[in-house]
Amino acid sequence: MDIGFLSIATAQAGDLPTVARRAEAIGFDSLWIPEHPIIPRGALTPYPFGGDLPEHYGRWTDPFVALSIAAAVTTKIKLATGICLLPEREPLLTAKVIASLDYYSRGRVVLGIGAGWLKEETEIMGAQFTTRWQRMREMTEAMRRLWTEESPSYQGKQIQFPPVRCEPKPIQRGGPPFLLGGHGEKALQRIARSYDGWCPIVQDPEAFAKEAIILRDMFRAAGRDPATLQFSPFVDPKDGKLSTDILKAYRAAGATRLVLFSQAMSDEIANGAAAAWLEKTANIVERARPL
Repeated sequence: MDIGFLSIATAQAGDLPTVARRAEAIGFDSLWIPEHPIIPRGALTPYPFGGDLPEHYGRWTDPFVALSIAAAVTTKIKLATGICLLPEREPLLTAKVIASLDYYSRGRVVLGIGAGWLKEETEIMGAQFTTRWQRMREMTEAMRRLWTEESPSYQGKQIQFPPVRCEPKPIQRGGPPFLLGGHGEKALQRIARSYDGWCPIVQDPEAFAKEAIILRDMFRAAGRDPATLQFSPFVDPKDGKLSTDILKAYRAAGATRLVLFSQAMSDEIANGAAAAWLEKTANIVERARPL
């Protein structure tokens, strides 16, 4: 089983090339970088994980710039957004950026995506919060056309453009995979309809397994092969002590990759502790490799 590492990229987080090279040397299969393009001042939607919004959310760098830096100093590790807020982006430029990164990295891009929870941010960035899920679906449909067709066009309710030329094409056939975060019936239905995999924040393998079974059934009902699903849940590494039994349970539930993430871990990485967390969790990579 593969293990990914979620690293917060800020000006205070330390040298990203060093982090990327060390993650690859340890054997992490993927480096995940999240996105918040802007954090509004003043009263905000309550933080969904409880407490106050962490201060470092306002310091995150652009994930595609950060992943391009990582791509330039590595050769194998996958370059993942965890997550990219697609409704807050413009489709043509975003498709170009992603295709360019996939081209230069020789097909290493993975797209963890979400519609976002911070209403004020979504609307400052030009999207309507109430229709953000529709916009995200149209974004992914439009980008797949841009990545695969010679004269792509798209006419949706929110995304429209006439026939255009969009190059380079991604190295990955059809473009990088889209993995959606989130829980519940609606999220799973969206994956079965439109996306390639699932990257939720999970608390335990039992809860993950129950939803994974439902998602596979939905995939079949939609006429899609559940064997193609990519399962990459975000899992608390327990300070590097995530047990082998828990790793086996996630693997038995269908996870092909675990992405190491916790709020406490992210708080420390944002302020320079990525190197320490890489060493602390290296043993998880080693123990997961034969599973």
